[in-house]
Amino acid sequence: MAGLEFILRQGEIALVAATAKTVLQAVAPANHRVKIKEWGVFFDGTSVTGEPVVVQIIKQTTAGTMSALTPTKRDSSLPETVLSTAQHTATVEPTTTDIIDEIEVHPQAGYEKIFPLGSELWIPGGERRAIRCTAPANVNVNAKMVCEE
Repeated sequence: MAGLEFILRQGEIALVAATAKTVLQAVAPANHRVKIKEWGVFFDGTSVTGEPVVVQIIKQTTAGTMSALTPTKRDSSLPETVLSTAQHTATVEPTTTDIIDEIEVHPQAGYEKIFPLGSELWIPGGERRAIRCTAPANVNVNAKMVCEE
């Protein structure tokens, strides 16, 4: 592991009421583990009485149909190349096998999880981890994931 940190971030992604949508998916390179150091979701809802959005960190075994997302190095002066790949905004949902974590977030709020040193989530080589949201009403989400190779 080179200690190369990268950020996955895509602008606002529209969530349709009562429809699960994978908003970010990180894919570890073959034979290299990747550490998820932090992740977050931030909503732009306007209803004070809106029901919470279910946010899940999940293991997926397929790519589904999504748009490619280029990881951004946290420190652009480093010469190493990020080997991980990523996708965003599923139009056809990938196959999900495990829910690793699940929370509920008010649609006018956000949530950010920064893992303590040694407690990060791992993506084994060649595997996928994603953020999936299910909102009771239409709302936009801005999601991010910070990882390290």
